[in-house]
Amino acid sequence: MGTRDLSTVADVSIDDEVVKPFFAVEMLFDSGALRLWTGTYQLDLASVAWTGTGALLGISAIEETAEIAVRGATLTMSGLPEEIVALALQEPYQGRACSIYLGMFAEGYSPDLTELFSGYMDEMNIDEGDESSAIELKIENKLVDLERPRVMRYTTAYQESRHPGDKFFSHVEDIQDKVIPWGTSGNSQLDAAFYNTFFGGVL
Repeated sequence: MGTRDLSTVADVSIDDEVVKPFFAVEMLFDSGALRLWTGTYQLDLASVAWTGTGALLGISAIEETAEIAVRGATLTMSGLPEEIVALALQEPYQGRACSIYLGMFAEGYSPDLTELFSGYMDEMNIDEGDESSAIELKIENKLVDLERPRVMRYTTAYQESRHPGDKFFSHVEDIQDKVIPWGTSGNSQLDAAFYNTFFGGVL
């Protein structure tokens, strides 16, 4: 199982008789971040505004294992305003970062967040009704990167595509079909004399 440090507020309030946890979700679209939390009002946290969704925001169980295994998460959002639905319909979302946080309220402290899950938005299903809409968003774990092939080429073109001006592989093409004599001088008479002298025979 993975480990993580609890936030300051969670650490001081975890033993209280009554705890006040909440969840928050941050989705980083190209046009800007969409930040939601499970409260009912706008939460200003660390100079960032989080839109309250109440019970309209659902988060699946976040599973951790002892092995390095890819486990995703699912968000469900219902009763969303038109501008958020329009964002989901129009914005590219696949591969964009998404994080899920656990927050805690405690008397005398400002709420803070502990990251529970971080990954990439993968698949979005939208159910548009007459009066409201619902969105189901599947999120890939960041560990999915370990399953993707890393295609690299030991060529000048590939090297310069990553590091412009780097000529490290500039001679690779020249030596691909080059014949390099190994263990001989390339002079047959000299090689015959060498073998005759040291090994009592000829090449």
